[in-house]
Amino acid sequence: MNRLDKALNEAPGLQLFVSLPANDIKLAEAALASGADGLKVHINVGHRASGNRFGTLGSYADIFKDIRSRFSGPLGIVPGGSVEEVNAEEITRLPELGVDFYSIYAFHHPAFLLQAPGLARTFAIDSEFDRGVVEGGRTFGISALEASIVPGHEYGTRLTLADLLHYRWLAAHGGLPVIVPTQRKIGPEDIPALADSGVKVLLVGAVVTGNEAEGIRKEVAALRNAIDRL
Repeated sequence: MNRLDKALNEAPGLQLFVSLPANDIKLAEAALASGADGLKVHINVGHRASGNRFGTLGSYADIFKDIRSRFSGPLGIVPGGSVEEVNAEEITRLPELGVDFYSIYAFHHPAFLLQAPGLARTFAIDSEFDRGVVEGGRTFGISALEASIVPGHEYGTRLTLADLLHYRWLAAHGGLPVIVPTQRKIGPEDIPALADSGVKVLLVGAVVTGNEAEGIRKEVAALRNAIDRL
């Protein structure tokens, strides 16, 4: 079973993944040392929260192998920031580098990507996406839904009941395990309510951690402790 599917279906409770603000081994080490269950890296995309631009797979292949050698949990990748930027040849190389799954907006997801061997499939939706069609993901072998539903101009603001209601609806009606990225500035005090919303994975990114190892170490550890107290 793919590592992501195992985490989604067999691991108890809320899982803690970290979206690295740069493909850097020191950042990965900080996340893992602080209790991350999984990691996500990026290629071929400009990243809004960190302000970084990620290049092609060739720039990072050795780094991804190094990261993979350091832990046994799920390792995911954003393979591109548009349909045109997803490179079929790069996709075929990902499993040999230890990548377990991909994560990409549904409207950036080329159809051929559904046939990529050795990778679990996840897709993201934004605030304007028609949620009524999300449940169709099961038909295409999708493993999880990333609920990136906070509008960009609201990044970094506090988690609200309105957010939790949306997450709860997706968890109950979307037909897929739900991953929540930290578009809001989610803190340890938010963890009980987030867990009660039925989501499976909290994906911590630059909005919470910043771009440096020390921020990752501090914030991930605090969230890990909050989850372990549930």
